Amino acid sequence: MCDLYGCGDKPSNKPLPMVSDVLRRNFLKGAAVLPLATVLAYPELARAQAGAVSSVSVPTASGGTAMGVLAMPAKLPAPTVLLIHEWWGLNDQIKSVAVEFAKLGYIALAVDMYGGKVAGSAEEAKALMSAIDPVSGTEQLVALIDYLKNHKSSTGKVGTIGWCFGGGWSLNASIATPVDATIIYYGRCVKTAAELATLNSPVLGHFGTEDQSINAQMVGGFEAAMKEAGKAANLTIHWYEANHAFANPTGSRYDEADAALAWERTTAFFSKHLM
Repeated sequence: MCDLYGCGDKPSNKPLPMVSDVLRRNFLKGAAVLPLATVLAYPELARAQAGAVSSVSVPTASGGTAMGVLAMPAKLPAPTVLLIHEWWGLNDQIKSVAVEFAKLGYIALAVDMYGGKVAGSAEEAKALMSAIDPVSGTEQLVALIDYLKNHKSSTGKVGTIGWCFGGGWSLNASIATPVDATIIYYGRCVKTAAELATLNSPVLGHFGTEDQSINAQMVGGFEAAMKEAGKAANLTIHWYEANHAFANPTGSRYDEADAALAWERTTAFFSKHLM
């Protein structure tokens, strides 16, 4: 779970990836391609890429509404990915990652678990995160997974991925309803073997050795519970010499090399299990 310093609430003090003015202008015009890390590091570039999404609203089982944005690939039909945001909410960064997945050939849906609200401070983020009702949150994700499975252009395969707050919910969603692949970026993973009984997908986890909250003790407990549940073969854990939120280019704990390696492993994992 995020703490005050855990989800990139301090601006990055590390050098931004270099991008020329010409490349920036061409990217904004749609005439150039830039690496994802570069796009996410510059607010105007992330905002531009995030513009290539459309809004989605789906009813939940109890009569509520699940919201999000959808990014479509060039080639259809396609497998699908559900993205779950950090405690900040559905911001341009997460929307940009959804567009990146669409470029890779996936129908990508980024959920908005805060109903349109995006935090501007750690205090706001904590309040929004704390207000999430577990039952309602689960219903939202189940509804969107069902939407993706049955989308007219879907192959029927669905993967979930989330960061921090969203990493824990990626696991929760995969327990609540069948999916084909689950990715956790430094998300809360405290589960018993009984709670994992309905988890049938392969799981990939990315964790930082310097993370004080999502730490070796928690992840080790998750590994033990998966083993007790007979699902150890479905779990792949990668450790990075990095801190919490190491994959967020806008935060002070960003680690460029580890973020790139984690992204490479993420795309390979989804390719293996969804394509």
